[in-house]
Amino acid sequence: MGELGQHAGAGAITPITVRQGAFAFADETPAHWIPHAPELAQMINGASFVMPHLEPFLVATLGEAAKLIEDPAVRREARDFCMQETQHYRTHRRFNDVILGQGYGALAEIEAEMAHSYARLLQRPLPVRLAYAAGFEAMTLGLTEWLVGHRTRLFRGADPHVTSFILWHMVEETEHKLVAHDVYEAVSPGYWRRAYGVLHGSIDVIRWGRRCYRALLLQDGRWRQPASRLKVWWWAARFLMGTGPALLRAMVPGHDPRQVKDHPWVRDWIAGHERAGERGAPMPLIDTQSAAMPVPF
Repeated sequence: MGELGQHAGAGAITPITVRQGAFAFADETPAHWIPHAPELAQMINGASFVMPHLEPFLVATLGEAAKLIEDPAVRREARDFCMQETQHYRTHRRFNDVILGQGYGALAEIEAEMAHSYARLLQRPLPVRLAYAAGFEAMTLGLTEWLVGHRTRLFRGADPHVTSFILWHMVEETEHKLVAHDVYEAVSPGYWRRAYGVLHGSIDVIRWGRRCYRALLLQDGRWRQPASRLKVWWWAARFLMGTGPALLRAMVPGHDPRQVKDHPWVRDWIAGHERAGERGAPMPLIDTQSAAMPVPF
C-alpha cells in the first residue's frame, strides 16, 4: 500500500513511443501463471481475451476521428495511440492462443459473440464510440494504479513473461492516457455523453471479461467451488476498489487526464526503456522473485 500516492507531478504530456519488442510465450506457459492466485490469473486471462476485440474497435474509432481533427498534435496523438493499441491486441492474441491451446475451447463461442458485439458497436455514431473509448481509457488509469502499485503482492513468483507483458501494457495505457479524451473533446465535446461513456465503456468491458474468466474457471472446475468463488469475489472487490476512484474522477465535469499523476514505477519504466534505446529488441523481463520488482532496465 505504501507506493500508492507516491507520484510524479501531474500535467506533463508523456510522448508516446510505439514499442515493437516482442514478448514470447512458450506453449507450456501455464494458464495459472500466478501460482499463489490461480483465480486472479484466470481473471486477468479473461480480460486478455477481450482485448483483440476491444482494441481494434478503439483503433478504428480513433483512426476515423483523426481525419476530422485540425490540430496536428492531436492527430499525431491519435496516430500513435492506434499504433500502440495495435501492438497490444496482437500480443494479447498471441498469449490468448497459448491459453486456447491448453484446451479452453469454451472461449471460442464467447469470442464470436464479442466480435459480433463490437462490429455492431462500430455502427453507432462516432461521438458515442468516442465517449465509450474515453470512458474505457479512464478505467485503465485506475487499473494501472492497482496493478503497478500492488505488483509485489499480486505478481510475486508469477511467470515473468506474462507479468512483464501485463505491466508493459499498463505502462503504455498511462503513456497514452490523454489521447481518447483529447480526441473526444476535439471532435464531439460534451459532458453528459462523456459521463455516460465512462459507464458504457467500463461496464461493457467488465461484462465481457467476466464472461471469459467464468468460462475459464468453469473449465478448471473452480467456478462452483465455494473457496474459489470467494477468492473471485475478493479479487473483484479489490479491482473495483482500485478502479472505482478513477471512474468517479472521470465523471466529474471538467475532468482532464492531465490532472492524474503517473505512478513513479511507470515513469521509471518509460525512462529506462528510453535509456536502453533498443527499439524492436525483446523486452527485458521483470524479476518476479524480487521483493521490490523494480523496472527491468
